[in-house]
Amino acid sequence: MAFKKPLAAVAATALAATLAACGGGSDDGDNSGSSGGKAEKGGNAIFLVGVRNVEHWDPQRMYIGRDLNNSGRLFYRSLVALPASNDPVEGTTPVPDLATDTGTTTDGGKSWSFTVKDGVKWEDGKDITCEDFKYGASRNFATDVIIGGPANYLFTYLDIPTGDDGLPQYKGPYTKKGQDLYDKAVTCDGKTITYRFKKAWPDFANSIAQLRYMDPYREDLDKGDANNFVIISNGPYKLDGTWKEGTGGKFVRNENWDASTDTIRKAYPDTWDFREGDTDEAIYEQLLADSGDAQYSVTERRLPPALFTRKDEAGDRYTQVESPYVDYVLPNFNSPVFKDANCREALKLATDRAAWIKAGGGPEYFKAADSVINPGVPGYKSNPAFEAMGESGDQTAAKAALDKCAAPKPVKIKFTYSGGTPTSDKQASALKAGWDAAGFQTELDPLEDTYYSVIQKPDADFDVTWGGWGADWSSAGTVIPPLFDSRINLTGDSNGNDYGNYKGGPEVNQMIDDAYAEPDLDAAADKWAAVDAKLGQDVAYIPLEITIFNFVHGGKITGYENNVSVNGYADLAVLGVAK
Repeated sequence: MAFKKPLAAVAATALAATLAACGGGSDDGDNSGSSGGKAEKGGNAIFLVGVRNVEHWDPQRMYIGRDLNNSGRLFYRSLVALPASNDPVEGTTPVPDLATDTGTTTDGGKSWSFTVKDGVKWEDGKDITCEDFKYGASRNFATDVIIGGPANYLFTYLDIPTGDDGLPQYKGPYTKKGQDLYDKAVTCDGKTITYRFKKAWPDFANSIAQLRYMDPYREDLDKGDANNFVIISNGPYKLDGTWKEGTGGKFVRNENWDASTDTIRKAYPDTWDFREGDTDEAIYEQLLADSGDAQYSVTERRLPPALFTRKDEAGDRYTQVESPYVDYVLPNFNSPVFKDANCREALKLATDRAAWIKAGGGPEYFKAADSVINPGVPGYKSNPAFEAMGESGDQTAAKAALDKCAAPKPVKIKFTYSGGTPTSDKQASALKAGWDAAGFQTELDPLEDTYYSVIQKPDADFDVTWGGWGADWSSAGTVIPPLFDSRINLTGDSNGNDYGNYKGGPEVNQMIDDAYAEPDLDAAADKWAAVDAKLGQDVAYIPLEITIFNFVHGGKITGYENNVSVNGYADLAVLGVAK
């Protein structure tokens, strides 16, 4: 996911192995981040969330990379997790977390079993049980309540029949419709949980190490949607009081977390103060000055381009890494305008990627993308559908395509994007200029706090929207289906991650099924590339760029690492503060 807004770097989980140092402040060109001296216990750390609010703390609803990473380092644990490492292999290889090992399969991955460790507890002292894991997974099926998470993987794999609506016949723990089907697919035997799938899922452990949708959950504390910001901790920290949207919350030590059961989280600071609300500019003026609370702070916000020339003021507190995320825009297939393929083709040809990148800070902040799949993912190929548009678009061809568009001229469209920063507004204006030059009349619609929960509504009022994505693990199968398989995305209450409401129909559905069924990974990669090419022909999306992270952290932060295990963000599992 997911995701990020322009210059906000709130991204979905991603293929961490694609991360690479991009140079920047150091002599050897490696400025991927490791500074501040040795981390030790004690002190109070601050995480600056900025104006891009947390949308969900519910583990089954969470799909923003920043929040997945941070929660998994501080207060949520799963059966397996990724160790704190910047090594591209070690940092992306799951290790046991709440389970005794990384899982066993005796049938090539068609079923997986894990045994819960002894001595692992919730924040109220109750043992974490096999039933807690079974209940947590069940919540993914309540699509009328649990909106926003990566349930599509369970819909695709878990051995539950599909109903007339194209979705699993099991409807989750709140209605219990189809409960018997779920109880056959997920079973507990003492402390051992077994998941049974329709087809082999050899990299299941990678999925649950990087996402939170299979985390345990407490049935006795579950209040459905009302629990969206309720945190039931099983990690080293717990929420002190309540989470306040737009402001944040403070985390203190969880006395029922036992470090001897946890090889990943060092839990150095005594507290973590998460602060929402400041602009990127305000955050970075504080970080560059490195005074007051800012000295003890880290953030996922990116250094605003207007302040980039001051990065040297930060010395080794400045880090730059290439992210695994791709930004793109999507025509809304529910829009009266973009139901017409000629209108979508015109939009594609009029899209000026170079102007978007320049407005966003230039090559220090972005690399042009030619597919929704990051080049580091097996199966990536430059999508031929986007070759004709060039990096700056083709206005002559765009006008010719727009002449064939059935909508009244000028063609009025609304572009909904994640706004709230001067840079994101400049980037949106840059796209508008290109589109309008071709004959569109673009209305800009910035959303300044909640974003994905708005564009995930099937009846949302926009013609074009922005999205950002990175592979959930090293497969194009974690890009194409989560974003464009209508069977697992489109419900009456949500479009999942298919923000453009794209419906590929039988042809695309069959191509996706064929790619999933291909046992040879190289052949499967070719089939995913073929699906991507078809998406390009349909203009299901238009690629923009690959995001580059530019971060500054406070001078009192110790053990700072931009690890691949957390997609290049600051790794809160190993970070401390000087006292």
